Amino acid sequence: MPKEKDYYKILGVGRNATKDEVKSAYKKLAKQYHPDLNKSHDATEKFKEINEAAAVLGDQQKRQQYDQFGAAGGQSQGFSGFDFSDFMSDVGGMGFDFDSIFENVFGGGGRARRKQRGSDLRYDMEIELEDAAFGAAKTISVLKDEECAKCKGTGAESHEDIVTCPECNGKGVSTRTQRTPFGLFSTTATCRKCRGQGKYIKRECRECNGRGVVEKARKIEIKIPAGAVDGTNLRVQGEGEAGGRGIQSGDLYVVIHVAPHKIFKRQGNDIYIKIPVSFAAAALGGEMEVPTLKGKAGLKIPPGTQSGTIFRMRHLGIPDLRSHNIGDQNVEVVISVPEKLTKKQKKLLEDFEKEDKSAKKKGLFGDVFGYCYQRRKVA
Repeated sequence: MPKEKDYYKILGVGRNATKDEVKSAYKKLAKQYHPDLNKSHDATEKFKEINEAAAVLGDQQKRQQYDQFGAAGGQSQGFSGFDFSDFMSDVGGMGFDFDSIFENVFGGGGRARRKQRGSDLRYDMEIELEDAAFGAAKTISVLKDEECAKCKGTGAESHEDIVTCPECNGKGVSTRTQRTPFGLFSTTATCRKCRGQGKYIKRECRECNGRGVVEKARKIEIKIPAGAVDGTNLRVQGEGEAGGRGIQSGDLYVVIHVAPHKIFKRQGNDIYIKIPVSFAAAALGGEMEVPTLKGKAGLKIPPGTQSGTIFRMRHLGIPDLRSHNIGDQNVEVVISVPEKLTKKQKKLLEDFEKEDKSAKKKGLFGDVFGYCYQRRKVA
């Protein structure tokens, strides 16, 4: 006669262990012996044994029955209401969640009681640089499943059409018990009639055909934060697909794309712009107006400014998304040389050249000639 199994010993917990302690022990052992993680020859059998123990000790009614009659008594025999193949379909990959598995399978709720929600949606939005800098409110239109207004998401033609499932008596699961030479063997599966909901709809809603949702275009206001960057992801809770029949809606994720600007270039929180300046203005200096994200602003140009000089205008850039810092605007001066001159302009430049004594005596060509003469004399 086979030796009776000690479920407490299998999980390594005491007989007074709480449900949380049983759950913690199960998680630890299940991860250790799961066939996808443990390739030893006895891992599968050990894994089944751990699940069998947790299926009993994790359920208050089954645990009381086990404590009174032992593993050989009544419904405690074998897997006792636990469908191992059903469980394996839940955890048959590296993405299983032992917390939800324990609560849903061992906690008595079955697969049908698992938390569900509608699908998440993604919306790509293009905005201007000014919107990214100062923030904005935009209204978008999203085509998605909405809760059916006629049946309020129940999927039924009327409230009276929602009845307790006659197949599972509202449990959401069906249990089949077989007598074997080793005792009673029970398996539990999702009820096919109500699909695990515990409720059955006699007449489906004519508006949504029993789905509980209908497809509609919904306008949603999106608040873009100041300092948004390309790729900023905004989550709008509950604005995804409706789940239907009382199931929570998913979320909407809005991905921000900042369009290229006509005159500004962005680098981090700073912006850059090139401004053409006349030769006279660069030589004489003065003040000029330059465009900014907020409008026109004055910029002082000192006399003798060279082409390529960059002037920084503090705090006229873009706010930082995660702090109170504000970037700067950088203005690069580009000297503009006229392609054509009037006779008067040409005459003025010629007079300027004649009066520029330094250009005559110590100009570029004069310096080069003097340097070559000195080298020749030394040689």
